[in-house]
Amino acid sequence: MRSASSPLRARDGGSPARDRTWASDLRAALWCASGLLALILLVDFGKGTLTPLRLLYWTAVALVFPALLCPPRVTACGHRLVSRGLLRTRTVRTDLLVRVVCHDTMAPRLLLHDALGGRVEVDLKVLTANPLLWHHVDQGVRRSRASGLLRGGTASLQALADRIDGAGARAVFEASGMDAPRPGPKTDRP
Repeated sequence: MRSASSPLRARDGGSPARDRTWASDLRAALWCASGLLALILLVDFGKGTLTPLRLLYWTAVALVFPALLCPPRVTACGHRLVSRGLLRTRTVRTDLLVRVVCHDTMAPRLLLHDALGGRVEVDLKVLTANPLLWHHVDQGVRRSRASGLLRGGTASLQALADRIDGAGARAVFEASGMDAPRPGPKTDRP
């Protein structure tokens, strides 16, 4: 049972949604750190320069590595989207969005700003891999648009919605064993 102060309390309605890929990303970061430590120690030992002080130094470097690789944990419930990083937690009210920016860079991100000053940055892979998280964001965007708070960013959001909904539809077809419909020439046959 969640405490009353939990940011994921379902008082706003809706069920909580979590990033289902976060645990595997954390495991991958830990494996990378372990591999890095093993490789560094092996090279240092092979050169004959491994000392207790260097062992301590390399272990500290390997412990910092997962902190750099570990993505923030993204959760949503009701009208809130929460991103918990290593050092800080950021929250945004999706029903009070005033600005949405989609950065289409090497690691595409969605930047959400609300009327209360909240700001959350979410990796688009997280939203694509978690349709329930996308549903929470999409519903909040619709509410913000309907209330007149959100005026810009609609074209990039529509392109993002098409991309995410298309990926979700393909996943449903693949899971059911059916072939996804392919766009092709339209015919006027009955």
